[in-house]
Amino acid sequence: MQSARLISLDALRGFTIAAMIMVNFPGMEEHVYFTLQHSRWNGLSFTDTIAPIFLFVIGVSIVYAYTRRLADGTPKGSLYKKIVFRSVKIFAVGMFLNMMPDFDLENIRWTGTLHRIALVFMFCAILFLNTTWKQQAWITAILLAGYWLLLTVVPTPGYDKTMLEPGINIVAWFDSKFLPGKMWQGTWDPESILSTIPSVATGITGMLAGRLLMSSLEPAEKVNRLMTAGLLSTILGYFWGLVFPVNENLWTSSFVLVTSGLAAMLLGMLYFLVDMKGYTKWTRPGVIFGANAIATYVLADILALFFYRAKFGGLPLNEKVVNSLISTGLQPQLASLLYALLFVSVNFIPVYILYKKKIFIKL
Repeated sequence: MQSARLISLDALRGFTIAAMIMVNFPGMEEHVYFTLQHSRWNGLSFTDTIAPIFLFVIGVSIVYAYTRRLADGTPKGSLYKKIVFRSVKIFAVGMFLNMMPDFDLENIRWTGTLHRIALVFMFCAILFLNTTWKQQAWITAILLAGYWLLLTVVPTPGYDKTMLEPGINIVAWFDSKFLPGKMWQGTWDPESILSTIPSVATGITGMLAGRLLMSSLEPAEKVNRLMTAGLLSTILGYFWGLVFPVNENLWTSSFVLVTSGLAAMLLGMLYFLVDMKGYTKWTRPGVIFGANAIATYVLADILALFFYRAKFGGLPLNEKVVNSLISTGLQPQLASLLYALLFVSVNFIPVYILYKKKIFIKL
């Protein structure tokens, strides 16, 4: 069983975080290319693929991290404690970011990107320690089929039929009853309680890919199987989406298959180019971002207080810069994107310093 570190995986993790920062912090919200925005409801944009790819990467990373620890003889009890503690830390940091900068305790949001990462990591890591890859595949199928039936067979409370509209579906209803605090969209939240179920399935698909990459198969065979599985998953997700729409907000089962398929093919391509063919130079920025991935995500939220909130001459810095670029004749969406890329570059500076000093912040 192969255990060498994958440069392709490190790079994919880092580039995904960089993409997440780019789409989370456009120069101006009103000037954003359509594919750099989340889909309003059904559909799939570039931005919609970023979060599931990161959860997929978490799944792959779990296999590499905990296979080695089990091989070293680390007791499962010790691993459980570390898994839960790490999940609690990530969740707590997510809460801190949600409250920042006003710390309005009366309008706390209890969900978010880091919250979902924390839960998916915890469930998937514990699952990995106690199941085989075949059992994980069956669990994935059961979770996706069960979620599909829940949303398409069980009538939405208050209606005499199932509903899959914004704020009018069983997922939103469940949150209205059991999710405390503020919801991102007022009456519903994209990181809802029930949609955590299929997001765990996304993490498991990454674990299945990790099992394949750590197997004793020849590298070329690994690529073939990963690319084939990714293509089949994407195709199956597309056709499932005809009856159960691809939807990030609900994290539908079809969305899981399409995005996991894309993630598998992307990882397969990178594995071929980077780990097999040795084209590594261009991956360095991704590897550096990936070395402190979650810390980078947190850093971006903190730096945004200056780059997006601090006012200069009555306007936030981002609006002043973007308006200045637009005044030179630049397309508004391009000006907004350039500022977002500038912000990503600013985040790279402290992350690079940490990398050079071999400081790795493990949340």
